[in-house]
Amino acid sequence: MTIYNLYIFDRNGSLLFYHEWIRRKHTSMSKEEEAKLLYGMIFSLKSFCSKLSPVDMKQGFSSYKTNIYRLNLYETPSSLKFVLNTDNEASQQEIRELLSGVYCQVYVEFASKSPMLVPGEIITSNFQYL
Repeated sequence: MTIYNLYIFDRNGSLLFYHEWIRRKHTSMSKEEEAKLLYGMIFSLKSFCSKLSPVDMKQGFSSYKTNIYRLNLYETPSSLKFVLNTDNEASQQEIRELLSGVYCQVYVEFASKSPMLVPGEIITSNFQYL
């Protein structure tokens, strides 16, 4: 599985964290503009899916897949949204477990328990990413 990038948004749509590992196509817009567009698209897709669903959706929208990549969404009970762009090799269940682990073992342990965390502000770290 190849991971392209990870976004973390708060409940208000503010970008809390962004990191990219592989990016083959660059755009002329800033990362902040790109994040706003992504959050708006996810908000719209969630609304669209819930309105078209013939049954009551418990989890709602969790991913979409193109012939090149898959966008994965993991939403926490506190409405944090973890968006991970990957290739199509991994299963949706594997990615869901990975995002759940990132939330439980990384975000909760190192960000939310940190006395330095300011809600709604970008999360920074000196930690080296793989």
